[in-house]
Amino acid sequence: MAGSFEPIVVPKHQSMAPPLENIIISLYAKGMSVSDIEEELYEIYGYKLSTSAISITTDKVNQRLLDWQNRPLESVYCVVWMDGIVFKVRQAGKVINKTIYLAVGLNREGYKELLGIWLGQNESASFYSPLF
Repeated sequence: MAGSFEPIVVPKHQSMAPPLENIIISLYAKGMSVSDIEEELYEIYGYKLSTSAISITTDKVNQRLLDWQNRPLESVYCVVWMDGIVFKVRQAGKVINKTIYLAVGLNREGYKELLGIWLGQNESASFYSPLF
């Protein structure tokens, strides 16, 4: 391993430093497995973390996502927008377009809320959402 690395300070009452946790979450969001993240952290940053420590961090993200998905929504929104973001992904050796659909609602207090996110195969006006 070449070079010197800056030590990361872990705050009191925490098991991991926020910068390291952010790196793990970023790598996980890019589709890397826990063991790949373990190797990447060691090869690039010089940090040796167990797969269980990495799994604890990714499980926290998964739990927060489930909590968000199951949160109660308002009974009425003043305005609801539906939009899509198209991006390219590699699938089965080909680069294809996929669309993430977003539903945004304006609540009674005047704040926008993200109501839902759905992944579609392509941009289409025939998108169906169980929300509506």
